[in-house]
Amino acid sequence: MSEVILEASADAAIPVHALTEADAAGVLAAASALARGAARLADFKGKAGQAVTVLSADGAPEQVLFGLGGEPDPMTFRALPAKLSGGTYRIATTPAGLRPDQIALAFALGSYRFDRYKAHGAERPKLLAEGCDVAEVRHLAHACALARDMVNTPANDMGPLQVETIAREIAEQYAAQITVVTGEGLLEANYPAVHAVGRAAVAERAPRMIEISWGQAGAPLVALVGKGVVFDTGGLDIKPSAGMRLMKKDMGGAAHALALARMVMHAQLPVRLAVLVPAVENAISGDAMRPGDVLASRKGISIEVGNTDAEGRLILADALTRAGELEPALTLDFATLTGAARVALGPQLPPFYTDDEGLAGQIEAHARAASDPLWRMPLWKGYVDALDSDVAEIKNDPDGWAQAGSVTAALFLQRFAPAGPWAHFDIFAWNPRNRPGWPAGAEAQVIRGLYAMLRERFA
Repeated sequence: MSEVILEASADAAIPVHALTEADAAGVLAAASALARGAARLADFKGKAGQAVTVLSADGAPEQVLFGLGGEPDPMTFRALPAKLSGGTYRIATTPAGLRPDQIALAFALGSYRFDRYKAHGAERPKLLAEGCDVAEVRHLAHACALARDMVNTPANDMGPLQVETIAREIAEQYAAQITVVTGEGLLEANYPAVHAVGRAAVAERAPRMIEISWGQAGAPLVALVGKGVVFDTGGLDIKPSAGMRLMKKDMGGAAHALALARMVMHAQLPVRLAVLVPAVENAISGDAMRPGDVLASRKGISIEVGNTDAEGRLILADALTRAGELEPALTLDFATLTGAARVALGPQLPPFYTDDEGLAGQIEAHARAASDPLWRMPLWKGYVDALDSDVAEIKNDPDGWAQAGSVTAALFLQRFAPAGPWAHFDIFAWNPRNRPGWPAGAEAQVIRGLYAMLRERFA
């Protein structure tokens, strides 16, 4: 991505005055006649996302008034780039409490465009970031852009091989080790559930297990696990066309795990990383797994396939078991796992699950500080029985009486999760509607707050 956050600029930067609703009237009363007139014509009241460009007498942009609403949130600055013409800007006025690094990161996130398949549009506005670590802001923005690019890319250009290629590029950039087990080799390496889900795909889109290892021996190990279903037809329990339309994003968990790993490695945090990405296509062919099949798993737990469209938890079962073999100090897994999570909390608020109270508190605190929303949901043990199978030790489609589909999915994963601190994030990774700073399409969720949490937890 081209840089929109600048350390220095040869051009004069246009000042942006960011105002709350409470401050707007007072500031405008003391402003120039041109500013007051422009604000009056635009009915500028300081509402969140409002923006007015004030022109000088010769018609050049002189300053910008930008609204922050009632309670300033740094992420409101995501909307700013969409309101500006090309040029260089600087933040001249903000309320107390908003840090320059938060503002710069929000501006960078709001500048994101996915234009791989389009002619490049108009020049993007740039922000002269003062009083912050520009390199840090850029690397966080680049990692989030990586996750969004991966999710936005259609499945014909983002298959298991392409996920592997990106993982290899990250590993090479940060001197990490990477191993990949592909196709029939998954059976020999004891990843039977990953193989079962992905075996119906054509040979060039064969399933694979990707593992990246990074860090110094003796440092605490953090395992990052990401669901990499590059396209989900639903298998033989085929999805309707409306349900299949966005299934290019079903590898969002893998994209988030790789993006967070890149953040950690770039910052050289004092940890070891194990990044585990099972990458598969849930395709349909004569070799596809069937409803009623009983699968082996790496952990030795037999799994009845009640629904071939609940495939993400199957590949994660093997990946989480592998994570446990490495004895991590912390395990975080990411998956676009259930529609039930969206029914419960909608697209903007991903649920997370953990039984570790201390970890939950750290995650919540850093998510709030980073304006990276999430919500803790319960691992309610009363629903465990819904996973009982008549013919195997567990089944992937819980009984309907439990109803809480995101909770029961998390309970399924907990059966395979490593001992010790573990958290599961049922992300959506998508903006379903277009708004300034949040374009319709892929969204990076929870990883900014988790990166900050890891910095503190393993300081």
